[in-house]
Amino acid sequence: MRPGLFLLLALSSSLAPMTRAAAPTVLHSFEQTLTKRVTYHYLLYLPDGYETQPNRKWPVLFFLHGSGERGVDPWLVAKHGPPKLRRGGTTLSADEKASAQILAENFIVVAPQCAPGDIWHDDETLALIDQVKKNLRTDEGRTYLTGLSMGGFGTWTLGVRHPERFAAIVPICGGGEPLATIIGPPAQRAALITLGVWAFHGAKDPTVPLAESQRMIDWLKFAGAPDLKLTVYPEALHDSWTAAYANPELYRWLLRHTR
Repeated sequence: MRPGLFLLLALSSSLAPMTRAAAPTVLHSFEQTLTKRVTYHYLLYLPDGYETQPNRKWPVLFFLHGSGERGVDPWLVAKHGPPKLRRGGTTLSADEKASAQILAENFIVVAPQCAPGDIWHDDETLALIDQVKKNLRTDEGRTYLTGLSMGGFGTWTLGVRHPERFAAIVPICGGGEPLATIIGPPAQRAALITLGVWAFHGAKDPTVPLAESQRMIDWLKFAGAPDLKLTVYPEALHDSWTAAYANPELYRWLLRHTR
């Protein structure tokens, strides 16, 4: 026997005892009931005719603020968006006043505050929506969702995962998970086709790139959703919400959508 061949056989023989049989695969399952206490403080603005028209049901607009308005002072939420317009004041522009008038005449506005250091969670926001709709005279087919920055992400996420809950959504300078537009159950995908979406973004946004909104719109188009709009402000940085919420046509557009 050649020396090289003897060495190879010796090595093979010494390694053989170290070989182990594959461990058997065992199937296990896990089940546990989880409970969660949810607390939200929120600003509520009723339309002007709510008390004098007791038989009327009203559209309801839920507003999700950005990360800068988190905390324990709910009045921080009125810094931007529909709560700012409903709060009023002498500093509003002519367009903002026109938008505030449309809101006052047509919408219940609900603006919750996120806890310090937290983000928007689908289950918690939906629980609040259900509670508000249970306690107030809301038009079941006209529930709308909007938010800016962190709230824009919350709007994209909740609106795409639960499109059957909303007639239209307005995410501003946010982003979402595009795969959720095509991998959900058939009922979710069917509801997406009839969801109105109007997104806003600043072209020069250094915080959340414009590509985040564009990507969501592109994926919704791929999923077959036809009612999509993306307004890009060419010179805007992260604050694209001031111009967006000042636009009276935004609220007229919402009112044209019914689930």
